[in-house]
Amino acid sequence: MNRFNSLNDWLTWQESLHPLPIDLGLERVKRVFETLLPSYKKQKPPTITVAGTNGKGSTVAYLQEFYLAAGHKVGAYTSPHILHYNERIKINGKAISDELICAAFEQIDKARGNISLSYFEFSTLAALLIFSQQNVAVQILEVGLGGRLDAVNIIDADIAIVTSIAIDHVEYLGKTRDEIGLEKAGVFRPNTPAIVSDLRPPATLLNYAYENNVLLLQLGKTFFYEKQGETWTWQGLSQTISDLPNPALKGNHQYRNASAAIFAIQCLANDLPVSETSIKMALKNVRLAGRFQLIDGDIPVLLDVGHNPQAVQTLVDYLTENFANRRIHAIFSMMKDKDIVGVLELMKPVVSDWFFAPLPQNPRAISVEKMRELFSKSGISAANTNFQNFTQAFAAAKHNAKSGDLILVFGSFFLVSECSANLKIGE
Repeated sequence: MNRFNSLNDWLTWQESLHPLPIDLGLERVKRVFETLLPSYKKQKPPTITVAGTNGKGSTVAYLQEFYLAAGHKVGAYTSPHILHYNERIKINGKAISDELICAAFEQIDKARGNISLSYFEFSTLAALLIFSQQNVAVQILEVGLGGRLDAVNIIDADIAIVTSIAIDHVEYLGKTRDEIGLEKAGVFRPNTPAIVSDLRPPATLLNYAYENNVLLLQLGKTFFYEKQGETWTWQGLSQTISDLPNPALKGNHQYRNASAAIFAIQCLANDLPVSETSIKMALKNVRLAGRFQLIDGDIPVLLDVGHNPQAVQTLVDYLTENFANRRIHAIFSMMKDKDIVGVLELMKPVVSDWFFAPLPQNPRAISVEKMRELFSKSGISAANTNFQNFTQAFAAAKHNAKSGDLILVFGSFFLVSECSANLKIGE
């Protein structure tokens, strides 16, 4: 008999099952995995693991679109989701059904015995099980947190990608880029390609690669890109691809993410060929919710989940380049463990009006009282903080905005999720 019949019931139960919401370590989840899929090593599809602080979601999106354009059956696992849990597990770009997820949860529950699993560990195992059952030709796995001790790292990837590395999740990963870089390097394997798209990777990550005989492939040293007006060129070890269309995902950092993804598919080209035509088609078609996502209108709305200074700097660059001399009304919220003051300092020059949207249902979110204190500390005295939820903050921002202005919603996945649900984006 099934423990639960609905996905919501399963997820609610998982949130209370394990004593810690985040519990890094591979021993428990690996034991369950080996019981769940004992012959996995013999049938594992080609696997690309993507770690890093910023740019993971975009890199996964490019990889998925490249393989889709080439006609390969592709599974992609990402987190967190924007609107629906099902977004975390996609096959051929489409979120899988509640029924498939619930069936996977039931098998995992039986395989775990008395072993306690976290919410994220359940989702990781479900993705691996479903991709195996659905016989995907390639699977792309986004690391949730860090790398070395993240549940995704129970799989030995055929290609590892590490995107840009910044200060984030310091309570779990360390307070410096060197400490964090070493955690990210944990996804590397000996004699296996490791693609690094950070232009200034921490020394610890590079040293780990050298000491463990990793096949290190660095942007700016092993592979390159060059922008040329409306097109760009990618160059690898023995191949050059010219006249590439600019990525549909916006921001100059997307050339780095796309370049890493192109190198990854080249590394697997013998088993999973992707033509230049498919690459070009994919660059035009790639989409990703919540990253510089623009909803057109008389007063357009821009959504961005960036929640650390490095990600927000790319947002500032994008706004400066594309929305110069326009009033920007920012609806903002963040988790209390983030560098909120650092983010405010970066955004102050480009934001005209601030509207703080509290997230009262999320215990990790910054409170109204603390946010008022941080606004004051950052010299933002006219911030609007008298709202009980996102709906009120959005209504006030829209009331203040005039034709030609921009409403910006940024700072948290949870806030962008609230906005997407409110505006019925992606439904």
